[in-house]
Amino acid sequence: MTYVTLSLVFLAIAAAVLTVALATARDRRSLLSRWWLPALATAIALTVLTAVFDNVMIATGLMVYEPVHLAGILIGAAPLEDFAYPAAALLLLPAVWLLLGRLGGKGADADE
Repeated sequence: MTYVTLSLVFLAIAAAVLTVALATARDRRSLLSRWWLPALATAIALTVLTAVFDNVMIATGLMVYEPVHLAGILIGAAPLEDFAYPAAALLLLPAVWLLLGRLGGKGADADE
């Protein structure tokens, strides 16, 4: 299995959970209008942090990748595949928050 395949699996699962969470949210339109700017800012911050710290970890030898399993696109020394995990977390965390908030009667779509 290549790192690209593994990354796509993680992204697909995260996207599916977010889709379910948003599809069942009562105030989906309000959520999307409130969340797009914080999500964009978080995505930028995660991308920069991933680029910096992955390059440091690879340069110091903490992480080593088998070149045959990589797509071949590098950002510094970090493979492009490394950026899929923070992206998956960015999709998954709000989705789980929405879904768990409904279980307790609290959360983003609960009546205040």
